[in-house]
Amino acid sequence: MDLKPKRRSIAENADAGDDLLLANGDDVAPLVRHAFQTGRPEGLLRQMSFVVKEKEAEIEEMCKTHYEEFILAVDELRGVLFDAEELKSQLHGDNFKLQQVGSALLVKLEELLQCYSVKKNVAEAVNMSKNCVQVLELCVNCNSQISEGQFYSALKTVDVLEKNYLQNIPLKALKMVVERRIPVIKSYIEKNICGQVNEWMVQIRSSARNIGQTAIGRTATVRQKDEEMLEQQRKTEEQCISGVGNLAYTLDDEELDEDPVIKFDLTPLYRACHIHDFLGIREKFREYYYTNRLLQLNSDLEMSSAQPFVESYQTFFAQIAGFFIVEDRVLRTAGVLLVADQVETMWETAVAKTTSLLEEQFSSMESATHLLLVKDYVTLFGSTLRQYGHDIGTLLDVLNSSHDKYHQLLLEECRQQTVDVLGNGSYDQMLIKKESDYENVVLSFNLQTSDIMPALPYVAPFSSMVPDVCRIVRSFIKGSVDYLSHGIGIHMNVFDVVRKYLDNFLIDILNATILDTINSGNIGVPQVMQIATNIAVLERACDFFLRHAAQLCGIPCRPVEMPQAALSAKVVLKTSRDAAYIALLTMVKKEIDKLMTLTVDVNWTPEETNQNGNDYIHEVIIYLHSILTPAQQILPLDAMYKVGSGVFEHVSNVIVAAFSNDGVKRFNANAVINIEYDLQIIENFADERFYSAGLGEIYNEGSFKNCLVEARQLINLLLSSQAENFMNPVIREKSYYALDYKKVSAICDKFKDSPDGIFGSLANKNAKQSANKKSMDVLKKRLKDFS
Repeated sequence: MDLKPKRRSIAENADAGDDLLLANGDDVAPLVRHAFQTGRPEGLLRQMSFVVKEKEAEIEEMCKTHYEEFILAVDELRGVLFDAEELKSQLHGDNFKLQQVGSALLVKLEELLQCYSVKKNVAEAVNMSKNCVQVLELCVNCNSQISEGQFYSALKTVDVLEKNYLQNIPLKALKMVVERRIPVIKSYIEKNICGQVNEWMVQIRSSARNIGQTAIGRTATVRQKDEEMLEQQRKTEEQCISGVGNLAYTLDDEELDEDPVIKFDLTPLYRACHIHDFLGIREKFREYYYTNRLLQLNSDLEMSSAQPFVESYQTFFAQIAGFFIVEDRVLRTAGVLLVADQVETMWETAVAKTTSLLEEQFSSMESATHLLLVKDYVTLFGSTLRQYGHDIGTLLDVLNSSHDKYHQLLLEECRQQTVDVLGNGSYDQMLIKKESDYENVVLSFNLQTSDIMPALPYVAPFSSMVPDVCRIVRSFIKGSVDYLSHGIGIHMNVFDVVRKYLDNFLIDILNATILDTINSGNIGVPQVMQIATNIAVLERACDFFLRHAAQLCGIPCRPVEMPQAALSAKVVLKTSRDAAYIALLTMVKKEIDKLMTLTVDVNWTPEETNQNGNDYIHEVIIYLHSILTPAQQILPLDAMYKVGSGVFEHVSNVIVAAFSNDGVKRFNANAVINIEYDLQIIENFADERFYSAGLGEIYNEGSFKNCLVEARQLINLLLSSQAENFMNPVIREKSYYALDYKKVSAICDKFKDSPDGIFGSLANKNAKQSANKKSMDVLKKRLKDFS
């Protein structure tokens, strides 16, 4: 069958219809539309018929071609079927052989799989064993750490066991044991660490006293250095102001303590705090610590009655100071174990009980020294804790409120010392033989009256009473300043308070004791004279006392040296000195009265005169010599003048009083002449004493002799031949101004110029009256007429 010519004819026929061939594309719609639009559908139809016929021929040719191939394929398939049968038979044989061989292999395979299963189980068992071994090792380590006291490491081990192993423990029994033991271990560690904290609390409580004493001792050392520096600065400034020295400051290069931190061990507390943090029970431990420390504080604040307060106050306050120093360190270094409010609450508790205790003890104290010692230690205690931020205002208020009580005790102690000094003093002028003694007795209290040191041995005008009293006053000032210093005088002017109490001491104690001694009647004229001299020296020493108080108070001395700043006691002592002179004069007058009992010792109607004077006058001269000689040595010139004037004036008064005394009924001219001799003796003695004492250069208006003017004018009047001139005002004002006319009238009535004998009147009956008698009679008459 030849198909190729046909295909060529089809192609040739196709040339006749180009338009239709063009339509062999995918879309013939445009050709059809074009054929009808152009009006030539017949050509299109012919061409389409031609195409159809051509396609039919192609289909027929294609079928013939594929039929031949199908026949060939069937033939080939028959051959393949035979091969397949042969292959099947061959496969059946091979399968039989394979099954024979595979049965043994299957047995081996099953054995292999079983081995794999065993291996897997063994591996799982090994892993489980490893886990259990690791858990057990951790448990062993934990037990070892607990036994060695390494509680934090033990807790870390437990934490690892709990977080990483507990849920993966394959052994249920082991897991249950571990789960039960973990809380037990934590509880055990908590109890043991709390036990360690309790031991630490006991140990730190026993160490708190040493801690507090060390801190207070350092505060005292710092205070002493500050005081020494201020004192040096004050002296330097005073020297600069006075032009003596140059104002200069030097740095103190003394080695300071390089480690001022007081050392004590807080490791157990830190460890406990850290462990409780790890256990998650910090708040529980905080409450536990605070409660127990507060109990310890309350126990420390209980004062034992078995030991006196003055013997135990230092340990008491040192214990409290150590407690709060420890708590300050805990507050700053132990995280949030303590908060500031808790420490403040404990401090308020301590302050409340401490102030109550101080008030009670201060009220019952009877020794200023004890009160000062307690106050000083309490201020050191307060200053120490103030460095740690604690408010000590309440403590200072208690100390401040007790300064009156302290000064009362101090005044009483100094009063007793003053009484002892005045009662046991010898009242002899001090004999100073050594230069050191002169410095300690005179210069140290500024008792010298000249800048030139006298030659030794030196007899001081005062007795040992003066330096002894000055030492008492100086110690009083020191005690007063010591109490008011270091925080007590914050709200007051310390110097003004010290000055007030100093005045109180000098006036109410020293001055009153001196006056009591003078007025006691247990001392004589020499003692009173020496006391008067001592008062004058003490009056001068008041300026030293005031300067000394200013120095101790740390204020400049120049303002207190002004006259208006002087102590009131200076005026009071001056008044007491005058009172001493009056007492001295009173005692001398009493002695003179004993010696000059003229109404008894004098013959008022002697028949003869005695130019040597009466006996009493010599005794008076001897007594006055014994009095005025030491007075001239120790009394100031003004006092010497007052005493001498008073003595001689009293002698004059005694003489005049004797004439006026009712015991003298009458006297004659011889008696007057004898008294005139006595008066001359005493006048000469008065003149000698006045000028030998150096009073003539100061009191040039008259000597001691002028103090005898009333007696002298009376004697002159009684011996005058013109006695009637007394009634002349001009003459009386000039020559008899000291006489009272009434007293003169009474005395003149007793003046009868006749000898005192049985026959005296008869013997003188016809005697010629003397001019003196006539003059006296005229005076008597005129006095009577005047009255």
